[in-house]
Amino acid sequence: MKRLTIRGVAEIAGVSIATVSRALTHPERVTEATREKVEKAVRETGFVPNSQAVNFRRRSTRSVILLVRDISNAFYLDVYRGVEETAFASGYHVLMGDGAGDDKRILHYIDMVRNRLADGLILMTSRLPKQALAAPLPPMVVSLEEIDSVRLPTVAVDNRAAARLGVEHLVSLGHRRIAHITGPMHLKMATDRLAGWRDALDAAGVEPDPALVLEGDFHLSSGAAATERLLASGAKFTAIFASNDEMAVGAIAALRARGRRVPDDVSILGFDDSVYALAADPPLTTVRQPRREIGSRSMDLMIAILDGEEVSREPLLSDVDLAVRRSTAPAPTNKRRSR
Repeated sequence: MKRLTIRGVAEIAGVSIATVSRALTHPERVTEATREKVEKAVRETGFVPNSQAVNFRRRSTRSVILLVRDISNAFYLDVYRGVEETAFASGYHVLMGDGAGDDKRILHYIDMVRNRLADGLILMTSRLPKQALAAPLPPMVVSLEEIDSVRLPTVAVDNRAAARLGVEHLVSLGHRRIAHITGPMHLKMATDRLAGWRDALDAAGVEPDPALVLEGDFHLSSGAAATERLLASGAKFTAIFASNDEMAVGAIAALRARGRRVPDDVSILGFDDSVYALAADPPLTTVRQPRREIGSRSMDLMIAILDGEEVSREPLLSDVDLAVRRSTAPAPTNKRRSR
């Protein structure tokens, strides 16, 4: 039989054109009997939907943007994989953008969605320029970040509890002088991880020492620089908790340059379980975030929004655990204690 138009399929199936369109684009929204009739008519006619025309009528591009804070950070690779796998399975494709801490760039990607160049935006940056709130926001999901100015559907982890979990591991090994290299302190995730460090020490009856807290920026070089400042200060410490794996690797490099052994002299704890953790020498003990799962859940949430479902504004929390490797060990004796 020669190929027919969607109208011909509707006539053969005995349903409306709108029902055929719905059965082809959102099969879950029609009954099983209707779906079977439409599928039978499609097979008989050899009808091939014009996806561009369908998307035009629906004003949909079947694409979403994953906007990250810093595209050079390897942390985002597994998150992207989770987003892309779920998107692909649902007929979407993913564009990746770099916010780079620049309001103009962030506004550019928001405007892409407003102008229907993409259907939605998964935001992995805590920055939302005030100008963006001058008009209704397009479909947006926040992943692993928090935005104070507006409540948006969010997939996250409890950074405070996660950091406490990691530092408690150091405490269990006998460490009491535990330094902390934070992320940028204007980010809530950084202040939450600092609070988790403090919680673990408080629970162990250890007075947190402000002299052991140094700010970094999540890059390897800042972990090294913070460790060098710590060493130069003369403060005593036997362990370092870095707020991400990249800074933890920088800390290892700085310690090694000063003749300090990891973990014999100083134990190192990271956060994320990124590619840096296994590449480190020694392999890094770290708080593991389920990055791929988080990406998948973020895309699931976006699809629900695009399908018109009501979604909660309460954060969807993902579990974390601890990957124990060779960068942590029992605290050294007083004779060998790091100075």
